[in-house]
Amino acid sequence: MKLKNKLMIGAAFALALPAAIAHAADPELIVFDWAGFEDPNLLKTYIEKHGQMPTYALYGDDDEAFQKVSSGFKADVAHPCSQMVSKYRDAGLIEPWDTSRITNFGEIAPRFLNSKIFSDETGVWYIPTDYAYTAIAYNTTDVPAEDIASLDVFLNPKYAGRISLPDNTDDIWSLALLATGVSDWTNLTEEQFQAAATWLRSAHENVVAYWADPSELSQLMAGGQVQVAWSWNDSIALMRTEGFPVGFQRQAKEGAATWFCGYVNFKDAPGSEDKAYDFINAWLDHGSARGLLDGFGYAHTNDVAMSQIPAEDLVTADVSPIDTTLLAQTPIDSAMRDRMLEEFEKIKAGF
Repeated sequence: MKLKNKLMIGAAFALALPAAIAHAADPELIVFDWAGFEDPNLLKTYIEKHGQMPTYALYGDDDEAFQKVSSGFKADVAHPCSQMVSKYRDAGLIEPWDTSRITNFGEIAPRFLNSKIFSDETGVWYIPTDYAYTAIAYNTTDVPAEDIASLDVFLNPKYAGRISLPDNTDDIWSLALLATGVSDWTNLTEEQFQAAATWLRSAHENVVAYWADPSELSQLMAGGQVQVAWSWNDSIALMRTEGFPVGFQRQAKEGAATWFCGYVNFKDAPGSEDKAYDFINAWLDHGSARGLLDGFGYAHTNDVAMSQIPAEDLVTADVSPIDTTLLAQTPIDSAMRDRMLEEFEKIKAGF
């Protein structure tokens, strides 16, 4: 399936059936995942062993997913990004993984597990799997390079009504903080928070739409409504597949954001624990790194698998290392993140 169709179908299911079973297959494993990740190229060894994909339920936002699960929706595994893991742990929703059952666990780059939220004396609570960037997407035909040299492009009146920002708390605050000179969000001061909120309110005046998934953003840009956006890699990959003239500026003067996501193992899950381990083993298999890069433009946390992919392919997909300021979207204090969420909702509402 082409990336475009895969993402559009996944997004449609996620919007039409939030926290419902979107793609029924193997009834003994329910995967609660981002729209679009129901991709067989990520799970070849699982399919070889069981003859079918797991059953997928889809979502479009980390906060939405957590609310559904904390309200009683049952799944076996879910795919939160790193800053959400503490919320799942604090709510008592997940249990540690048995890493002795995960074949390639030792090949995960140590930097992705360097947090007591993910791994402590009680066990490994999180298996990181994928990472990429959030940076400036722009129409290379209409937007000159000098305009996207700085994150101030989002305040530029030239692009009023032609800008799209993510409807996502973590990405929106990574943008505002970088734009106001903050590259580490783990210990924000009140002054830094207020400066970023003020910047966001200014940027909001130029926004024509807040995008919720990569297919939505790609359609906004391909249709000419949007010329500049704060975007993930997969929107870029999708538009390039369709031949759209899009650039991805990861080295703006103020920097870019980087993030990673992975899988948690739910406590009291309804399905097969054995199949949950088959699932995560399939994800960490070397072949999945190629499927992740080709299908999403993302990099894999398995460094051994990534070393088997030519460096020029990583450059083409915009996941090669860059020499710039990076804000890492790592776990932050839950109270601060809740405050960010509340403030962002006010800004979108015009307050």
